[in-house]
Amino acid sequence: MATNADRALALRRLAVGYQVDRAASLARLRGQAHFVPGRGSLRPVYAFIGEAPGAAEDRQRRPFCGPSGRMLDELLASVGLERKDVWVTNVVKYRPPNNRDPLPDEKAASLPYLLKELEAVGAQYWVTLGRHALGALHPGVRLASVRGQWQAGITARPLMPLYHPAVALYRSSMRATLLQEFAKLKEVPS
Repeated sequence: MATNADRALALRRLAVGYQVDRAASLARLRGQAHFVPGRGSLRPVYAFIGEAPGAAEDRQRRPFCGPSGRMLDELLASVGLERKDVWVTNVVKYRPPNNRDPLPDEKAASLPYLLKELEAVGAQYWVTLGRHALGALHPGVRLASVRGQWQAGITARPLMPLYHPAVALYRSSMRATLLQEFAKLKEVPS
């Protein structure tokens, strides 16, 4: 069984690998933004996966620390969780220029690192936040058809696709939907 020190070392090695990867798509991102690693418990039950850092995350080099992060904190609290209990990360670790969506080649180049990161922390359940994270971990599936339902993604880990917390910032009526769907996290598959 890996110790916290082992997990932290594995995560540091992955971070270095990602930052020096020569994939053209990652080099394109690195030129404009800061590396934003995942953060949280080194023994989480849940890992929450977003698409890519936003402006606040790029500045602070922490995932989900801006307005979406505050909404995520509220959603976590609604099911009795705190940031210290979970792992929070993104598929792509650099902010795309002009806050555009991550491109397919950027997600593809990032996916091997994400999978190793998630295995290093050992989260039992993975929660994708938004369509880009879902598309990376469960290709070809539409968020509207599976959100709020436990799925089998590209690994053996159960995966729950949810809306990105930002949806509630732009459409306040979605806050209740997000709260209902977060409540389903406690209905973990056996």
